[in-house]
Amino acid sequence: MRGSRTDGQSRRPCRYAHQLPFQLENYILNVKREHTSWGARKIRERLSRRFSGIKIPAKSTIHAVLDRHGLVERRGRLRRRAQGTALSLGNTPNQLWCTDYKGEFLLGNRQYCYPLTVTDHASRYLLTCEALSSTKEDYAFTVFERLFEERGLPSNIRSDNGVPFASAHALFNLSKLAVWWLRLGIGIERIKPGHPQQNGRHERMHLTLKKETTKPAAANFLQQQARFDDFIEIFNNERPHEALDMKCPAEVYQPSTRSYKGLPDIDYPFHDKTILVTHCGRICLGRKKINFSTVFAGQAVGIKEVHDDIWLVSFMDYDLGYFDLETRVLEPLDNPFGPRLLPM
Repeated sequence: MRGSRTDGQSRRPCRYAHQLPFQLENYILNVKREHTSWGARKIRERLSRRFSGIKIPAKSTIHAVLDRHGLVERRGRLRRRAQGTALSLGNTPNQLWCTDYKGEFLLGNRQYCYPLTVTDHASRYLLTCEALSSTKEDYAFTVFERLFEERGLPSNIRSDNGVPFASAHALFNLSKLAVWWLRLGIGIERIKPGHPQQNGRHERMHLTLKKETTKPAAANFLQQQARFDDFIEIFNNERPHEALDMKCPAEVYQPSTRSYKGLPDIDYPFHDKTILVTHCGRICLGRKKINFSTVFAGQAVGIKEVHDDIWLVSFMDYDLGYFDLETRVLEPLDNPFGPRLLPM
């Protein structure tokens, strides 16, 4: 996923705008308020003359600071600023699916099994339980694609912050799986780290699953999958649920009306250019290569010059950050996909 580097530069997204000393950031804001027509280039020049002996932030960093404080005029259509996916209550089927891996365990043949599970939050319907040999992203892609083909698309998917749902070192902690969900119009939701109770309904299902299918474990993957399949049948069609007025999940759940038809086309009519992110996670603008993120490899992003040599990068309706051609490193905007507390 990381690819090779030959220039010695790190591909890790620069987050300098969020680490500026308070005094320096305050000075930037004061200069902008005093000279409302000044852009990042002029403010940076003022900084270099005012402060000696410190690292002067890049133009894109200064522009990101101004943007975060509402001091940047946005031209063109009103875009949905990336503010994060609101955690849904999931009161109706397919409004919210929950997913996780039930902790790994040893089969009789001494191989580890990693069950990937998905439930519908409203109906408690167990959509799938797959006995996998690892948490590799490719395996999860296969499971979810088959599930989307059979059941349609949910509005949102809730998970924890682990692989393959998130990537600790990627832009906004996204993974390729999460980016794929976004492309399909699925909102991503993440529980707060260390708070599995925020996915409580799913975790309670896991307790029952573990008790009835893994004590003891089966001899191999085929036999373990057969146990999971039997559990799904009973859990959905025979086991009454108190929260459903003693109905079975299958009596409440209905497939989604949003059918899966592959990835929809994506374009950026209000941007200057549409660019495919390279396999190694870069945006190429002429001869300039801007470090971006490998989780977007192969995806089309829109870029727009919003100020002199300062470019905005957008993915779908999300504005992700700025770069300039001097530093060639993305300066991210506020993280729209960070963990948030669930509503009570």
